[in-house]
Amino acid sequence: MDLDRVDLAQKLSLFSEHWSPKAVARLNDYEIKVVKLKGEFVWHTHEDTDELFLVISGRLTIRLRDRDVVLNPGQLFVVPRGVEHCPVAEQEVQAVLIEPEGTVNTGDAGGPLTAHVESI
Repeated sequence: MDLDRVDLAQKLSLFSEHWSPKAVARLNDYEIKVVKLKGEFVWHTHEDTDELFLVISGRLTIRLRDRDVVLNPGQLFVVPRGVEHCPVAEQEVQAVLIEPEGTVNTGDAGGPLTAHVESI
């Protein structure tokens, strides 16, 4: 990874696949990731960590068991550790995720949407 500023738009232009986060920086033991989202993800939890979603473009709904949280560009939401959630994007969303290095995107659910995070 570069030791200079990170251009999020440039990093997002390097890939097209959905639900496949890419690490663009590290902060202590945390990875800063960019991701493109489209469709419905899987219901899952992260028992040991919170998860931050910051929407850059599009409209993201994070479903919780008791309510939906809708995020527009420039808005963020932190899913508390242990809270089951399911991100949904009717149209493509570009977002930044901040979570501890090694956090599995599908949490406890696993399955075919589990991504190997590469650095770009």
